[in-house]
Amino acid sequence: MQNDVWAMVHAERHALIADLEALDDAQWEQPSLCDGWTVHDVVAHVIDSAKATRLNFLVAMARARFDFDLQNAHGVRRERGATPQHTLQRLRQAATLTSTPPAPIDTRLVEAVVHGEDIRRPLGLVRAYPQEAVVRSLKQQARTSASFGGAKELLGHVRLSATDTDLSIGDGPEVRGTALALLLTLSGRLVALDELDGPGVGALAAR
Repeated sequence: MQNDVWAMVHAERHALIADLEALDDAQWEQPSLCDGWTVHDVVAHVIDSAKATRLNFLVAMARARFDFDLQNAHGVRRERGATPQHTLQRLRQAATLTSTPPAPIDTRLVEAVVHGEDIRRPLGLVRAYPQEAVVRSLKQQARTSASFGGAKELLGHVRLSATDTDLSIGDGPEVRGTALALLLTLSGRLVALDELDGPGVGALAAR
């Protein structure tokens, strides 16, 4: 089971590397879907996340006084190279790591898919993600509380139905869309709201 997850995570990291290799320096400085972060910043965060272990994550959180945003900002500064090519080389070196912070292993898949879209969408890049990777990520976000970046509480108010796979979760007015659009919305990427429909979309947007 864990080996299957790591195989998917590594595949996503390598796919991202392939896309990044084709970017010019100006594209690296484009705003990403992460508020206040450029594409370059998100890549640095992906590296920091790939290197995270249970111990160094807890140490980093303590140094940031258990402020997730501050801890993430420290990680970006630490892993962002002097040039995009320096940062890209660091990502290549981290691509096959199997370390993880104290969190379920499927969160590594969430990071790979969602941050992949944080980078690709503003640049007009499209990836056909393996359906299993997206579905596992969506299920992980559905059982993760909002305080840890998920949307567990939300699913008591709406029912999410994927239009491209047999998946329906939650209780309430229905929201329909691809598994990827649902995943992005549960992960706070409101850009994907336009790809959803159903009577629950208004409630989803309000929350």
